[in-house]
Amino acid sequence: MVVTKGKAPAYLGSSFAFIGPALYIIGKWGFPYALGGFAAVGFCGCILAFIIYKFGVKWINVVLPPAAMGPVVALIGLELAGTAASTAGLLQSTSYTVDQATGLFTQTIVAVDPKNVIVFGITLAVAVFGSVLFKKFFAVIPILVAIITGYVAALIFGIVNFDAVITAPWFSLPNFSAPKFNLQAIIIMMPVLLVIASEHIGHQLVTSKIIGRDLLVDPGLHRSLFADNFSTMLSGLVGAVPTTTYGENIGVMAMTKVYSVQVIGGAAVLSIIVSFVGKLTALISTIPGAVIGGISFLLYGMIGASGIRILIDAQVDMGRSKNLALTSVVFVVGLSGVALKFGNIELRGMVLATVVGMILSLLFYMFDKLGMTND
Repeated sequence: MVVTKGKAPAYLGSSFAFIGPALYIIGKWGFPYALGGFAAVGFCGCILAFIIYKFGVKWINVVLPPAAMGPVVALIGLELAGTAASTAGLLQSTSYTVDQATGLFTQTIVAVDPKNVIVFGITLAVAVFGSVLFKKFFAVIPILVAIITGYVAALIFGIVNFDAVITAPWFSLPNFSAPKFNLQAIIIMMPVLLVIASEHIGHQLVTSKIIGRDLLVDPGLHRSLFADNFSTMLSGLVGAVPTTTYGENIGVMAMTKVYSVQVIGGAAVLSIIVSFVGKLTALISTIPGAVIGGISFLLYGMIGASGIRILIDAQVDMGRSKNLALTSVVFVVGLSGVALKFGNIELRGMVLATVVGMILSLLFYMFDKLGMTND
């Protein structure tokens, strides 16, 4: 809030982009070296923010024009749709066990629980119809109403487990750890910077469309990117997980139309206080996946729709071959499941689509300047 002058409504949470390289580093050197990698990525991200401060943000329209940025932003939400369905328990899962005596595999298919489907449906219905029908005070909190309603439904169907609440202490302190630094571990972790920078730019563009103010200009991409990466660096130095701007928060803002930085700051302070109350933390963790999945379905869909909105607002002419090709390739690469691996680093989904979109955008820009295009 200080760095962005209280003008960027963004709630930071743990970043999944670090999981792949972090698991490798933890397995080879240990968790402290993963923390060192987190801190190093955050530091380099701060340097990137300084570069943006010096050279501005106009280059973004060259590297990622609306024809590429629109589908990239849409992919942020669309590729999370499967995660929401899995969290809600809507997907049939398969597990395998090995008989130690015979060495034979046993396949177990876990069917979808009808209780999860019903709770999911109730939660999603309240969120959808609440966002359209609620008025006055309730128009601001349809998501909260949906969560409470879904939780009550989950209690009725008996899918809430209170064991963690019973065993949790009333007061608990977070665990702090010191980082250790290893050049090889840092190199393995560093490509994640591309991921989180792409995510950050995409999230800021989506948020800009939602709140009606260009956050890349006011307070500036350099400020928000610096704050995001400084948080990651600080997290690594004290033993926490790296952070990123949360797509879920963007969806909540789109739903509630509450864009107040003070509200988000209050939520952050409340989260810090709650982290010391063991039983309350455990109680929050009892919210069933069916409820979280029901909310996520709507929120992730809204993020996807925001990407389409970028194309519409920018009046992207799909009659032009380069725009049609750029948008098409980005969408297909992001949704195809194609992945590229460089050692322990894997690019897939939105991240790979962003890289491909950037390369194509630069090539098309060069072709335009040379007068080689047929448009």
